[in-house]
Amino acid sequence: MKLQIVSGLSGSGKTIALQVLEDMDYYCIDNLPLELLPELVEKSLKNRLYIDRIAIGIDARTLGSDFADFSDIIKKIEDSGIECNVLYLHAQTSILLKRFSETRRKHPLTNEQTSLEEAIERERLVLDSIKQEASEQIDTSASNVHQLRDKIKLIISLTEQPVMALQFLSFGFKHGMPDEMDLMFDMRCLPNPHWEPALRSLTGKDLPVADFLNQQPPCEEMFEDIKNHVEKWLPCFEENNRNYLTIAIGCTGGQHRSVYMVERLADYFSRYRESVIARHKELA
Repeated sequence: MKLQIVSGLSGSGKTIALQVLEDMDYYCIDNLPLELLPELVEKSLKNRLYIDRIAIGIDARTLGSDFADFSDIIKKIEDSGIECNVLYLHAQTSILLKRFSETRRKHPLTNEQTSLEEAIERERLVLDSIKQEASEQIDTSASNVHQLRDKIKLIISLTEQPVMALQFLSFGFKHGMPDEMDLMFDMRCLPNPHWEPALRSLTGKDLPVADFLNQQPPCEEMFEDIKNHVEKWLPCFEENNRNYLTIAIGCTGGQHRSVYMVERLADYFSRYRESVIARHKELA
């Protein structure tokens, strides 16, 4: 049986995460008191022919729960032979304040003595023990509903891969560094196609841009260095029982150099590995 726990701050997107999991054929239960989790797992094991993929939403609404015991509960569940992953969603306080203002929803920890901002900070402390156990954390501050759905679906899909997935992700530094990265390489030292008028409106996926960068010796050297580094350390990550490894490649705007390098690296590694993914943060 596979158990996926979804937790995080109120307003960070937990409901969306559970909806995505339900679409992926998980049996979803929201707002389960932590004390009932072991009992639910035990009963599910007895009926695993009927339920083999369960997603549980756990958050601060269950105020009676002792979240400090979360680590021990997860260990007991895993010791029983169940695969368990914890997804934790969070966002910047200013973003959460805006979301609650727009939706006019009540935060579960607010009362006559506790303001919304105080409730958010208290919730961070209450859920910290769950956050520390999370196998995946997502900062949803900069994500709209559709982007969050796609990100969660990708993460859950990757955790179900039989072998470690290798993900190359391009991004632009001026738009902010991505949260989901294990290794990062900076392409801003390479010749920039942006300053070529004929190439400015294109991206690193277009042949004229690739041709331009292929003619630049530093680009070839950078490709070889990254390729060799990744090949050297991949076995170590795999031995650590990782579900996937994200390698972020950045340039100024995330349009040309980083996209080009991601496409080259993904093409190279997909020749002898399964589950190689190329994503472009700014092109999306």
